[in-house]
Amino acid sequence: MTGAPPSRADHYSYSVYADPAMAEAFDALRFSGPIGRLLAETQERVIASFLAPVAGSTILDVGTGTGRAAIALAARGARVTGVDASTEMLAVAERRAKSAAVGVTFTPGDAHALAFADQSFDAAICLRVLMHTPDWRQSLGELCRVARKRVVFDYPALMSAAALQAAVRHAVHAAGGRVEAYRVLSDRAVDAALALHGFRVADSHRQFVLPIALHKRFDSAAATGRIEAALARAGLTRWFGSPVTVVAERCAS
Repeated sequence: MTGAPPSRADHYSYSVYADPAMAEAFDALRFSGPIGRLLAETQERVIASFLAPVAGSTILDVGTGTGRAAIALAARGARVTGVDASTEMLAVAERRAKSAAVGVTFTPGDAHALAFADQSFDAAICLRVLMHTPDWRQSLGELCRVARKRVVFDYPALMSAAALQAAVRHAVHAAGGRVEAYRVLSDRAVDAALALHGFRVADSHRQFVLPIALHKRFDSAAATGRIEAALARAGLTRWFGSPVTVVAERCAS
């Protein structure tokens, strides 16, 4: 996900995704079925709107994984570079880009120390990474450093059902279980981290109030749409929706 420095090489966010079998199965595990597709397609539309106009822009996709977002943006005319610590994931990404007949430059890289000059891309994006990476503030700082205009990233919200799942996973991990003990973030912590690098949140999108795992049990995009629309009308999505996808802009100097 995020070459790994020796001090972090044993962290699950590096080791899990260095497995060729995981790389091959990643898309099916995360984005298969009606809810997985709904999650991915909604986020793709949100990201494209946050980065508009996409065509002709230079975008760095940090923790690109199998290249889903990078390929979608390249198909819209962006010049995209995707970096990831896992060469196994990058191999899948390159194959997917070739199959989609789009050009994306994929290269190994670490979210904590990006090998690019300051403000060398119009925008940087980072999806499903800050929740896992060993030092999310350092990684976010790197996104801000290389982006001239905007950064787009997502995270599970502290005030959401995801926080309960995260707490369970941390307990299982502490007991020796092999789970991805991801973190949740507060809006306040995110705002403060961005401000340190001269960025501010310009817009955000919150997707689900109910846990994604519960929606996957329903296994119906139509049912999920109706349920979440009702929760949004009740004002709950604004406060408890997750994951949160954020676009932040560089402040005028």
